[in-house]
Amino acid sequence: MKNIHRSLNDRVFAGVIGGIAEHFDWNSNIARVIFVLLALTPMVPGLIVYLILWMIMGDPE
Repeated sequence: MKNIHRSLNDRVFAGVIGGIAEHFDWNSNIARVIFVLLALTPMVPGLIVYLILWMIMGDPE
């Protein structure tokens, strides 16, 4: 199984959502919309989740 890492080419800020989209072979724009919608819900602290993913995901390859 391929390790998950931040995207080098498909990035807006740090490449976290682009890396997730590449890993699961998703459209990155749809993944970003889903992330924003989830981040706006009170149960998911989106910015904190994004920062944690940024720290634990591997560097872009």
